[in-house]
Amino acid sequence: MSNLSEIVDSLENRISKLLHRHEKLKQENVKLEEELSELRSQKDRYQNEIDQWVETCNSLKTANSMLGSDQHKRETKLKINALIREIDQCITQLSD
Repeated sequence: MSNLSEIVDSLENRISKLLHRHEKLKQENVKLEEELSELRSQKDRYQNEIDQWVETCNSLKTANSMLGSDQHKRETKLKINALIREIDQCITQLSD
C-alpha cells in the first residue's frame, strides 16, 4: 500500500512539473511570437526605406545623366525611349 502511495505521489509530482514546464513554454512562445511580429514590422519598415532609397538613387542617376554626365546617358536614353513608346500607345488608344 505504501508502495502504491509513493507511486501516486511520484506521478503527481511529475505531472505538476510537466504542467509547470508547459506553462513556462507557453509564456515563452507568446513572448517569441510578439518578438517575431515586431521583427516583421521592422523588416517591412526597412524594406520601405530601401525602396525609397533605390527610387531616389534612380532619380539621381537620371538627373545626373540629363545634366551631361556620360556615365548614365545610355540608361537615360533607354528610359526616355520607353516613355515615348508608352505615350505613343496612349495616343493610339485615345485615337481609337
